[in-house]
Amino acid sequence: FLIVFVAIAAQRPLTVAATRTAAAAAAPSGGSIERRQRPEHPGKVRLGFIPEEWFQFFYNKTGVTGPYTFGVGLITYLCSKEIYVMEHEYYSGLSLGIMAVIAVKKLGPIVAKWADGEIDKIEAEWKEGRVAELKVLTDAIEAEKKEQWRADGALLLMEAKKENIALQLEAAFRERAMNVYSEVKRRLDYQVECRHVERRLNQKHMVNWITKNVLASISPQQEKDTLNKCIADLSALALRVKNT
Repeated sequence: FLIVFVAIAAQRPLTVAATRTAAAAAAPSGGSIERRQRPEHPGKVRLGFIPEEWFQFFYNKTGVTGPYTFGVGLITYLCSKEIYVMEHEYYSGLSLGIMAVIAVKKLGPIVAKWADGEIDKIEAEWKEGRVAELKVLTDAIEAEKKEQWRADGALLLMEAKKENIALQLEAAFRERAMNVYSEVKRRLDYQVECRHVERRLNQKHMVNWITKNVLASISPQQEKDTLNKCIADLSALALRVKNT
């Protein structure tokens, strides 16, 4: 287990370096906060396990040799003051360190390749689920847009039906108005014809009544005298025509 842990640690960034890299990637730029992303490659290290940031921290104050001087001085101080005692465990740890380095060099790439494969599988599964969910949401959005389009079409259909009903009502109104006009005209014509017939009957009755009264007022002697006078007038007229 220790060998596998050391191999993975050699191929992956240390926790501090990964945290700093992720924090640097997630730093706000221009007032907007970006999503934190997982680094694909390990951070730079020196001597196999010391992060590059530690050396950069000393460069501004001590120069290039500062980190090495600090490291050697610290180790010398710990050993000279016997804070770190080199007993038999020290040599055992040194042996384990050499074995760990050899394991990292030999087994590190294999373990790293296997770990990368597992990570890629997990990431592919997550990405597949995300893509599937995005597809479902996209289909739902498209379906909603289609339903909205259908709703708009339904509104247009309702407007067309309203216009059709309005035209039908207009046609029915015009038809009924024409029927009313025809009925009123027929009845008015009937009344006019009745008045004409009544006037003709009255006129005929008046003529007959006048003629009857006139004939009734003429006596037989007056009729005979009138007839003789007419004959005389006709004879005189005939003589006049003959003489001319």
